[in-house]
Amino acid sequence: MFWASQTLSVAGDSFALIAVPLLVLHVTGSVAQMGLLTGVASAASVVAGIFAGVLVDRLDRRRLLIWCDVARMALYGVVPVAWAFGPKVWLLFVVLPLSEAIGMVFQVAYVTAVRGLVDADRITEANGRLSATAAAAGIGGPLLAGVVAGWFGPTAAIAINAASFGVSALGVLLIRLRRQPAPSAEEPARGPWHELLAGARFLWRQPVLRALTVLLSFFIFLTLGLTDVLIYHLKHDLGQSDGAVGVVLAVAALGTVAGSLLVGPVRRRLGFGASWIGAIAVAGLAIMGLGVSTGVPVAGATAAAYLACVSVAGICSMSLRQQVTPDHLLGRVTSAFWMTHYALGPAGAAVLTWGAQHHGVEAVCLLAGAACLLIAVAAFFTPIRQQNPELSGATG
Repeated sequence: MFWASQTLSVAGDSFALIAVPLLVLHVTGSVAQMGLLTGVASAASVVAGIFAGVLVDRLDRRRLLIWCDVARMALYGVVPVAWAFGPKVWLLFVVLPLSEAIGMVFQVAYVTAVRGLVDADRITEANGRLSATAAAAGIGGPLLAGVVAGWFGPTAAIAINAASFGVSALGVLLIRLRRQPAPSAEEPARGPWHELLAGARFLWRQPVLRALTVLLSFFIFLTLGLTDVLIYHLKHDLGQSDGAVGVVLAVAALGTVAGSLLVGPVRRRLGFGASWIGAIAVAGLAIMGLGVSTGVPVAGATAAAYLACVSVAGICSMSLRQQVTPDHLLGRVTSAFWMTHYALGPAGAAVLTWGAQHHGVEAVCLLAGAACLLIAVAAFFTPIRQQNPELSGATG
């Protein structure tokens, strides 16, 4: 039930992924405004990440997941009601940051929930299957979202997203998680700052996790605004309709499905280092290809290749953290990773979209893609290159 409900919820999220940028673009005509909204929302997510890990490790994780879904359902539900009385872009700057902050708490709890549902040796496959089915739902989601946005307006698509959070809450209500072990005597209570910093200290002590955190922080700076840039490229440079935007994002989601299904076999055959480094390198090439694309088919294909590689690299990274982190620290470690990982993202989204508007999509994508290639090269000189860091002792 958890698997099915989260798949449906992701399908609903794809409606907001398209509808929110379209609302801003329809009212303001500015990709820079789209990037600013993305940046503000991401900043809220980073701030929430400071406290998310402590909440997840100290509260009932199942109940926390349910309340996060209910809160996001209410927030997104306000948008179509308010928009019925006229466009209110300012409202998006309230709803989206709050929703992203709550979403950060949900995502941290979600990672720990997977750990509580499967054995350690099945984590990579479980993450891959969850990601694959979610992405599969994301294929139909953008297609339908584009149709709904085109026929009934973007606010109708946001209403569907709000309803999807209700479905997700129901799914979580029907599952049971394994009881987490109590913290060991080695971790006595030392006050709130000790609680907040415990995850960061664990990340810093693990060479592979430390290197991943640093390099992925630069990667998110370069790529967080890429969806906005893609939508702007399709609408502004290629003159496509809202429906066409949905089609391209649906095709791109095929890449996530492929990467999620392949990550288990690829990880076993090539090892962690080659899988992660290779995925980041190919993602950089795909971004460069997107920048020089002059038609919808090429834009869709390069976006799919990019998302496939992001999926492989992301699942490898998340699974390694789940495998090597003690359960009572998993929420705080996940929170510390995401807080650090996304810290540069808001600025990156603003810079990427500003650059696309003032210097063109091609120039921005070529620079961002080349920088991603440099990240892959840098990883060769870190412990990330290890084949099986969870077994070899390279993590500690």
